[in-house]
Amino acid sequence: MRREKKNNKVDTLLFENKALGAGYTVVAGIDEAGRGPLAGPVVAGAVVIRDNAFTERIDDSKKLTERMREKAFLDILKRCDVGIGVVSVEDIDRINIFNATLEAMKRAIEELNATPDYLLIDGKMDIHVPQPKRFLTRGESLSVSIAAASIVAKVFRDRLMLDIDKEYPLYKFAKHKGYGTKEHFEAIRAHGLCPAHRRTFGPFGDLKKH
Repeated sequence: MRREKKNNKVDTLLFENKALGAGYTVVAGIDEAGRGPLAGPVVAGAVVIRDNAFTERIDDSKKLTERMREKAFLDILKRCDVGIGVVSVEDIDRINIFNATLEAMKRAIEELNATPDYLLIDGKMDIHVPQPKRFLTRGESLSVSIAAASIVAKVFRDRLMLDIDKEYPLYKFAKHKGYGTKEHFEAIRAHGLCPAHRRTFGPFGDLKKH
């Protein structure tokens, strides 16, 4: 399928404008951060753009440096209605990471000042909410609302991991943010699991035996 383009670039307001043109008034982009790590919460962001005159680059959070994300995060807070949803490690272990991610997304939507009447969601995670929605594969590159949500979720979660790092410094969470790096696995083997780890994740089955 041919992508609609503007000035030889993907028009990242295309899907927002289509929804507004169809009569919807509050369009929110939804994305998450932290599905894959071995430790820490999962976080979702919901963003409704009020002012698109961003002074910072708003793009897929994975394409931005940490400094760029922090600056973009502040720009987003100035110009958008932002909701953030967090689901703890304990709840991830209780309901599994898939359901925890859906719950984080629902919480993010509920935290918006205005209830959205249309949702743009990265990927294909079907949140059980009444609003009509559109799923966009690689949505961070197609929708500025989803890109902003990805930045919000990533920055907020990274800040939470910095706090967790202060509580459990042996694991160096500030560096890898809970992802399964070689250094992280070495720390787990040396010190065992800490309360910040998701104990239901597959890799820990063997580690618990040692």
